[in-house]
Amino acid sequence: MSETGRLIGETGLVPKKSKGQNFLTDGATADRQVARAGISKGDRVLEVGPGFGVLTERLVRESEHVTCIELDDKLADYISEKFGDAVTLIRGDALKVKWPEFDVFVSNLPYSVSTPIIFKLLEQNFRNAVIMVQKEFAERMTARPGTSDYSRLTVGVYYRSACKMLETVPSSRFNPRPKVDSAVVSLVSRPAPFRVEDEKLFFRVTETCFTHRRKKIGTALKNARIIGGDAELPYLDDRIEVLSPEEIAELSNRIYELRRAP
Repeated sequence: MSETGRLIGETGLVPKKSKGQNFLTDGATADRQVARAGISKGDRVLEVGPGFGVLTERLVRESEHVTCIELDDKLADYISEKFGDAVTLIRGDALKVKWPEFDVFVSNLPYSVSTPIIFKLLEQNFRNAVIMVQKEFAERMTARPGTSDYSRLTVGVYYRSACKMLETVPSSRFNPRPKVDSAVVSLVSRPAPFRVEDEKLFFRVTETCFTHRRKKIGTALKNARIIGGDAELPYLDDRIEVLSPEEIAELSNRIYELRRAP
């Protein structure tokens, strides 16, 4: 019996699919995930959704400053009882509570909230992250322009960090078993590799165009009233999926300059 299976039997806590609870059962995968994070004793580590503490147990061996955010009251009680003062526990929704300052982020994210959690992570000041997500989601994070997986997520991740897929994790290593495989990805925070004059405008342009990715960029931006009908800008006859993040930034910067022109 797996470690997680034993804990489910001992505690009587049944994973809830409605909350996206698919718990990792393979200790070797958890070992690799934590090892790849390169944690030192002084690092401040954040984990979202610790579940039964399979990752947490390994994180507290590496760091003296581990914080966990857990929404499920029963699982939060379990984490509190099991780890005591070794973990700082925040009870609540990770999308709503304020995150503490941290250096390293290590989590197995519920599939249903992966996108908003990743975007919230990218807003933080951190060194690196090692995260388990749905494989298809990982492919979107690391996609190249011109592919069907290329998305707003790809651009946001690339703008804030260097992202790499590390390994695929079969669905058989989870309880309950999901319908799809997962993947472990690493994010290393770095300065943006290109110039952006107005981040809010850059992300609005990106989101608007990917929301209407079948339309020409000019049509999408005009419909959203980001540009006027007579604007002369590059790439307006293209679709967003063929533009690199650098080219999207170029377009955003040109719109910014156009707005500032007398």
